[in-house]
Amino acid sequence: MKRSLTASAAAIGLLAGAAQGQDLRFPVGEGAFNWDSYNSYADSHDYSGASLSIEGPWTGSDKDLVDSVIAYFNEATGADVRYSGSDSFENDFVIAAEAGTPPDMAVFPQPGLAADMAQRGYLEPLADGTGDWVRENYAAGESWVDLGTFEGPEGEEDLYGFFYKIDVKSLVWYVPEAFDEMGYEVPETMEELKALTEQIVEDGETPWCIGLGSGAATGWPATDWVEDMMLRTADPSVYDQWVTNEIPFNDEAVVNAIEEFGWFAKNPDFVEGGPDAVASTDFRDSPSGLFTLPPECYMHKQATFIPTFFPEGTEMGLDVDFFYFPAYEEQDLGRPVLGAGTLFAKTVDTDVAQGFLEFLQTPIAHEIWMAQSGFLTPYTEVNTEVFPTDVQRNLNEILTDATTFRFDGSDLMPGEIGAGAFWSGMVDYTTGADAETVAQDIQDRWDQIQ
Repeated sequence: MKRSLTASAAAIGLLAGAAQGQDLRFPVGEGAFNWDSYNSYADSHDYSGASLSIEGPWTGSDKDLVDSVIAYFNEATGADVRYSGSDSFENDFVIAAEAGTPPDMAVFPQPGLAADMAQRGYLEPLADGTGDWVRENYAAGESWVDLGTFEGPEGEEDLYGFFYKIDVKSLVWYVPEAFDEMGYEVPETMEELKALTEQIVEDGETPWCIGLGSGAATGWPATDWVEDMMLRTADPSVYDQWVTNEIPFNDEAVVNAIEEFGWFAKNPDFVEGGPDAVASTDFRDSPSGLFTLPPECYMHKQATFIPTFFPEGTEMGLDVDFFYFPAYEEQDLGRPVLGAGTLFAKTVDTDVAQGFLEFLQTPIAHEIWMAQSGFLTPYTEVNTEVFPTDVQRNLNEILTDATTFRFDGSDLMPGEIGAGAFWSGMVDYTTGADAETVAQDIQDRWDQIQ
């Protein structure tokens, strides 16, 4: 039986929370959540007796978190939605789809596989109007529509993917106390970031710690730098053409972005240990220089996951903080953000599948996960008060302030390029090769696989 709750009745709220039992992480009607969105949805959707299977890459604690969101859908509608996660989701989904036994919905960790599955006819387009909703309610909404739009089996383009749970890569980490001691201010433009880099050198210090090491995946951190620089030196349409090879890898815009990364990484005065150390230092160890006394470096560019590798006991927002990797003021390209994320897609066109996608368009479907951990959203109507820390709130603000969002480019390229030649080429460049040669070598490899 579905249940709803009027926001004005606190006493009823307590009863409803008790009645819903332990399946609901937060009692309905309590806290800063947008319960009106839950009540309105519950009043207008009834899927009693219907079931829905969802599969995706979330396992362990992430599975528990998505289950905590799904519980509210089940409670509101009477449906039985069940999620199962797998570390080998990509392979599992392809096998199931080809065998005619896919889940009703899938959570794809990157658009590439979803695009392939849509083209092969294994996915159903989202309902008319979904794209308009995304444009109106997600920051940089057109970017999210573009990222979720794929060609179908007949070559026609439709919106197939609804993005949910995003990661941000356009971040620079620093130690506030170290900045304060030297009188440094957080830069707001790329021009100011480069000036700060030079000022730190003038002060006899080293500005950056950068590490590209990652075992067989060595080089990938440099690709993030280049992708961020592409978004800060060229129109987003050029970025899109680059990741699909509509423009060659040795295009002037790409070479320029590589050299923009080199401005930071190839100057021995700018990076701890010099360029050779950049190429050989493991990315997990590279931020450690922020925390030494005296600091071995003052800044480190990396995504939202990097605090996992900070010293034990590091307090976010106090011992370390972050700022947006800024854009060039002179380029007038807005506030682009590079990142990654997951998208929901459906393989069946049923009422309950459509209803679940409509549920993802309610603030409560985002706020339940936001209030726990590890969740960022471009949805501008959520109440950010539910975030448990200012750090998470500030991270999300970078996402909602974005004027353009683009997915990690190397993840969109063919594996032999994005997870091969691009990685190794950036190591070669960092250790001495010139950008034109490296870009040409990568393009030559791309030509070979086409």
